[in-house]
Amino acid sequence: MSPSEAAIIVARFLKANSYDETLDAFIREAGLPPSAGSTNKGDLTIEKILEEKRIFDMSVQFERLGTDDGAHGWGQHAPALPNEIASPTRSNILHISLPQVANATSGDASEPLLVATTADRRLNVHNLPACTLKDSLLALHDSPVLSTAVLKQTHLLTASMSGQLAISNMQGEVFDKRRDHAKYVVQIATHECEDVTWLATAGWDGKVHLYKLDFASIYSPKLPPPVASISLPTNPEALLFIKHPDNDSLVLIVTRKDSTQLFYHSVDSEARLLGKQNLAPHSNAWIAFTPSAIALCPTDSTLIAVATSAMPHMKLLIVRLMVPSIDGEVSLASIVPAEETQASQARAALALQDRESAAILIHCTTMAPQTAYSTPALTWRPDGTGVWVNSDDGAIRGIEATTGKIIATLKGHEPGSKIRCLCAGYVSDGDAKQEWLVSGGFDHKLIVWKPESAK
Repeated sequence: MSPSEAAIIVARFLKANSYDETLDAFIREAGLPPSAGSTNKGDLTIEKILEEKRIFDMSVQFERLGTDDGAHGWGQHAPALPNEIASPTRSNILHISLPQVANATSGDASEPLLVATTADRRLNVHNLPACTLKDSLLALHDSPVLSTAVLKQTHLLTASMSGQLAISNMQGEVFDKRRDHAKYVVQIATHECEDVTWLATAGWDGKVHLYKLDFASIYSPKLPPPVASISLPTNPEALLFIKHPDNDSLVLIVTRKDSTQLFYHSVDSEARLLGKQNLAPHSNAWIAFTPSAIALCPTDSTLIAVATSAMPHMKLLIVRLMVPSIDGEVSLASIVPAEETQASQARAALALQDRESAAILIHCTTMAPQTAYSTPALTWRPDGTGVWVNSDDGAIRGIEATTGKIIATLKGHEPGSKIRCLCAGYVSDGDAKQEWLVSGGFDHKLIVWKPESAK
């Protein structure tokens, strides 16, 4: 009999509260073994169930759902059909991406690829839309690859668990390597300008490094030393380059563990902290979370989706960016009068909190279970109408961006398995352009999800 069945839990309650006669009668009538009611450390009890229910009900009060009338809701032809891709080995999937790369045989033309990294140190490259294996690279790093990026459609950047960063071509020929991080490099973020390419890396040594690449030699590019480094009190979680709405200058957004803030940094040799934006401005400590993954809306450059570390279920936020001025930090000083008093400071603090609260358009529960050891991940639908989120129960959930409602639940991975990574985009299949979603998990499955029209 399962230790979490209702009868066993009731028996534990009766025994813990010394209802001996009632317990004996209950054991006889329910057909339980005489030892029913004994508890071990970690066993589920009625008290634990009530406490989880209380926390869940309290967290629901802080949800913020949209009131969209449906005119701009969940787009049509969403991915729904799973197609598992064969891999050369069976191993946990750690990272996936859908880059466009230059086709060596057709000049300026580009081709879509699916890049997937696994825990056995492999980097597998698949042709699209056929989903056939093109290359399986094993010698890029001495440890598993956690993040990748493609530059100029020709160069592959990879970062590993050992803290190493490498640049190579798509065939696996390594041009240069650096090890500026002492631990895991969990994310690479890039932004390509006309003359230079900016690169940021986040490592679990509490540092973010900023690189400036000029590709002087396209045939043998080198990785220069970081132009700036940001030291954080806790490990960084997510990176994102954006353009400043006032002058199109680059800004780097950083999130870190155990902080509900977005940190805005200048992209230059100083990497100055320009300002912060609190994603829980009116919250108490008990609802603190980490913005574990962030992604820019593909149709609105002022909007981001945030997957949080909230437990027992992931919370998803859709947030309007409050980008601070390049000249200085947006803080209370910008709204406190010259002759400030304690009362004016309190009013200014409340006004800032109200602005940060108003910037949170959607704050919803995704019902995706996760624990303190989970790795939240998300990806926008390419038309910007929704967000896909991962989970630890083997299901992918689609959340409508304008309402926060769960519209779709995709089941193709093993039930109860961790889905580690997601990516989405348009893929041309003949004359038709289809929206695809790709997921990878700890059940060793790499799945391409296609619209039902793909039948």
